[in-house]
Amino acid sequence: MTSNFKAILLKGIQIYSEGKWIENGYIKIKDQKIVEVGRAENLSLQEEFEVLDLPLQYKVVPGFIDVHIHGANGADTMDATREALDIMTQALPGEGTTSFLATTMTQEEKQIEKALVNAGEYIKDHQTPGKAEILGIHLEGPFVNPKKAGAQPIQYIIEPNLELFKKWEQLSGQTIKLVTLAPEQSGGLEMVRYLKANGMIASIGHTDATYEEVLNAIDAGANHVTHLYNQMRGLHHREPGVVGAAFLKEELKAELIVDGVHVHPEMVKLAYKQKGKTGLILITDSMRAKCLKNGHYDLGGQDVTVQNGKAVLSDGTLAGSILKLGKGVKNIMAFTGCGLEDAVEMAAVNPAKQLNVFDRKGTISEGKDADLVILDENYDVYMTLCRGQVAYSKEENTK
Repeated sequence: MTSNFKAILLKGIQIYSEGKWIENGYIKIKDQKIVEVGRAENLSLQEEFEVLDLPLQYKVVPGFIDVHIHGANGADTMDATREALDIMTQALPGEGTTSFLATTMTQEEKQIEKALVNAGEYIKDHQTPGKAEILGIHLEGPFVNPKKAGAQPIQYIIEPNLELFKKWEQLSGQTIKLVTLAPEQSGGLEMVRYLKANGMIASIGHTDATYEEVLNAIDAGANHVTHLYNQMRGLHHREPGVVGAAFLKEELKAELIVDGVHVHPEMVKLAYKQKGKTGLILITDSMRAKCLKNGHYDLGGQDVTVQNGKAVLSDGTLAGSILKLGKGVKNIMAFTGCGLEDAVEMAAVNPAKQLNVFDRKGTISEGKDADLVILDENYDVYMTLCRGQVAYSKEENTK
């Protein structure tokens, strides 16, 4: 698809392209795509570009992909309005997120259906360059285990129901990409098999599954774990549980909320040592209070109090996060000692591969979408481009 947008040239910057750094490099962008990447000394211009000349110490990395995010800046996927998704697609580039899965949560059926219809229509008809792209829907619940409900309203949790899910798939316009479910529940493995056969990701989450039950789920096609450690059977020396299976089974990619609240920094380090840069996917699991002040907010009809970087229900249960993904990237570097290169694998490469969009997302190379994040010398997000258009600029936002 061609556009009337100006061609853009980024130059004089360090570029992380296909696993290596290009010092003093350039990127040519045209019609939403990366058309050329190289070193400044090899740059030749036969046409006119809008030039973004950047400090040499700044770094450009591929746009981050958040596969698990409920809301931001006062909006939530479950609001089921176009305005809510507009707010999210505009807010997320500020943290380096250039694409994401709009994530639902356990609610009564009609509420979920409204959110699915709304997100499906938005994905098909309302996406524009210069905003984060919604790659699909992450259905979190209601097919989970009430013993591990967390902030999922327990009264609406139901057993995996394939007929109901097929109806939801239709309502969403076939945009559901990832489903969090408890495979040990009645009908769980049948749903996992269906998801696998139809090109969707079956994720083990909000689950009390034993190690053996997780192995059965892997055999049925599960290849993902929802927010590792949180709301799942933990690691025990006589019952490895979901966490043990996630550590031992390379088939499973594990999401991780690296805010220092949901998971202790040392447990982040342990997960990184076990899974390595290829086995983890950084997520936020953020709710509508992200980008806003301390106060009271709603999550799935429940009152949430946000205070000092923590979102909790009235009983103290963690209720999603207010983490920004760019901060998660910095945190995992601080917690594990890993380099920016590994953090980018976990925030961009792995989710792109898992969602089967690696042909157009996840790395900086010719022919891919121009989804780019420019980091300053402190690794803070300075500028974000979504499909070739500047979606966020720190200078514009601090004027």
